[in-house]
Amino acid sequence: MRRLTFTNAKGEGIVFYKSPYLITKLEGIGEVEADAQTQSAPYQDGATYIDTRLQPRSISMEGEFTKLYNLEDIREHRSRMQRVLSPKLGLGRITLEFDGAVKEILAVVDGTPAFPDKQRSPIQSFLVNFLAPDPYWKDPEETSRALRAYQGGLTLPFTLPFELSVTGDTTTLDNQGDEPTPVQIDIQGPVTNPRITNKTTGQFIQMNQSISADEILHLDTSPRAIRAELYREGYAIRKVLGWRDPESDFWLLEPGENEIQFIADAGGNNAAVAVSWQNRYLGI
Repeated sequence: MRRLTFTNAKGEGIVFYKSPYLITKLEGIGEVEADAQTQSAPYQDGATYIDTRLQPRSISMEGEFTKLYNLEDIREHRSRMQRVLSPKLGLGRITLEFDGAVKEILAVVDGTPAFPDKQRSPIQSFLVNFLAPDPYWKDPEETSRALRAYQGGLTLPFTLPFELSVTGDTTTLDNQGDEPTPVQIDIQGPVTNPRITNKTTGQFIQMNQSISADEILHLDTSPRAIRAELYREGYAIRKVLGWRDPESDFWLLEPGENEIQFIADAGGNNAAVAVSWQNRYLGI
């Protein structure tokens, strides 16, 4: 089974499955081009390897309209595909169900859909190309774990699937993906100078400030969008990246098990702390 759903920035979706849009060929969901970074010194034979960077992922899909033989119906569905798959709408979301797995990726339609001339065939075929700037597939749902549960009447304003079975300030988080992945950390006060350490890598994030009982500190370690924001009553009231300790690293969750520790100078026993992430995969 392979079912591809594209949802554009307006929330309009289109499903490619059996009818009326049948996928006949799908490429780029597994392989992705990589660029090996090297440097050479004068008189050096060969080169010195530095790193490898993945290129944006290109996905191409070919298919045909099924159970559509009336010319008016065919024109209507071509028009619908052109509207929903407009490249001018920017990034949309591809959700792919493939061999029992469900993964998603953000992508833009690379050019408008193509509809080759039917000639004498009664069946209309189509071709759609997508470009995913971030080449990693992700699980549709975030994974979330609580390091410490708050015993008072307040709760975090984010809808995370908490598992409040952790009794101490250290827990093990399992990144089941292929690559390191960013984390989102939510800390509900009261707490002073909270520190969250990935003991597996030795890196930590510390915010040098006090958070009151009606406030939540939200951290996002995504390299492309590092954030530190303070929330009150469910609303972001200020950006607080300046609270970050100079020695801090906005760490990623490494593949496999990571031992995560939460400590604070004060209020740690009353704080609520949750860490969430999406596993990232090289292919499907």
